[in-house]
This record gives sequence, C-alpha cells and structure tokens, in this order.
Amino acid sequence: MAIYSIFILSKSGGLIYQYDHTSIKIEVEKTFTYPLDIQLVEQNKRIVVAFGQKDGINVGHHLLAINGIQLNGMLLDDGREVTPFLADQSNFPLSLKFGRPKLSTNEKIFLASMFYPLFAIASQLSPELKSSGIEVLEADTFKLHCFQTLTGIKFLIVAEPKQLNVEHLLRRVYELYADFALKNPFYSLEMPIRCEQFESNLQLLLEQEKGGVNNV
Repeated sequence: MAIYSIFILSKSGGLIYQYDHTSIKIEVEKTFTYPLDIQLVEQNKRIVVAFGQKDGINVGHHLLAINGIQLNGMLLDDGREVTPFLADQSNFPLSLKFGRPKLSTNEKIFLASMFYPLFAIASQLSPELKSSGIEVLEADTFKLHCFQTLTGIKFLIVAEPKQLNVEHLLRRVYELYADFALKNPFYSLEMPIRCEQFESNLQLLLEQEKGGVNNV
C-alpha cells in the first residue's frame, strides 16, 4: 500500500502545495510494424496514446523513445520530427517505448484547478442540502481522498485503493498546515506554502504512516 501524492488547494481553487511521496515508474517497450495499430495524437507538445491500448500500453501513456532515441517534446534527440518519422513506412519496424512521465508543475496546477469545479458540481448535485462535496474518487488503480476545512481549504491525498487510515492522515496533514504554515508570520493566506518545517514534518508523518505508526 502507498501514498502517491498530496495536494493542498486554496479556497479559490488554486494549488498552494504539492508533494510527491511514492512514484511508480511505468515504461513499456514494444516493436511495431507498419501501420501502427494504436492511435497517437499530439497533446501539450507530446505524443500520447489516444486509442488502441495493448500489452501494458494504455491510453494516456506518452511516447518516450524510438529505437532507443529519447524524445524531446515533438522531436527526437537527433533533431528529427516524430510525426513524419512515424508516418514513413520505410522506417519500420520500430521499437517504441511508452510510459507515464512525471507531471510538470503547470500540469499539476491545471489538474488542481479542474478539481475545484468538480467539487462544486458534486455539492450542487446532492439531493441533500449542505453536501460535503467530493470526499472520495475511486478508480481501479488509485483513490483520491478529499478533506475540506471550514474555511474552504482542500486537502487531497492520492493513494492506492487499499490504503488504510487516509481520513486520519488527511486531518493530520491539516494539523501540520495549521501548526507550521498558518503560524508562520511570513506566510500569507492563499499563497504557495514554502515552509521547511511544514515539509519536513509532513515527510516524517508519511514515513511513520508507512511504517504503521499512527500516533504522530
């Protein structure tokens, strides 16, 4: 079981803190003949699988390398453009490596901003008044847990589906935020959290949770 990452969102939906705790490197390399039996598209200046997942290559995976040559955006490291290279039958067969690279800072900010309206929509769809909004989003490979404070700050934890004590952990992260960020005279509300004590104590909390210690 594992905690993958932690996000803290301001009451206006902005990302004010993010920490990656456990990363899983997923890379799959396979030889393809012409024509490709998977559909690749350009997305945010990267080549991404859009359709035809197979053999561990899934929709959303990025093309990382061709014949061992790493990609730099839409170009190979030797300067050749990827799209026309893949369209040329004479270049096949090709060894293509796919995987899930780490999210960039801009991508994390974008994803955080997308959660804010989803949370609001969920609250409005509830048949009961004063809904708490999204508390858990469940997928086959992870769960996203959300805790919203009375002031509107949202704490998100992305974890394995079978991870235990996440609700308790969310509240402990909130306590660290209150102790080390809010009490820091140099910290301003709604601004990114840059507090060494907060981050070091958060890392300690996660390590103790990993070791099965809950009385942090």
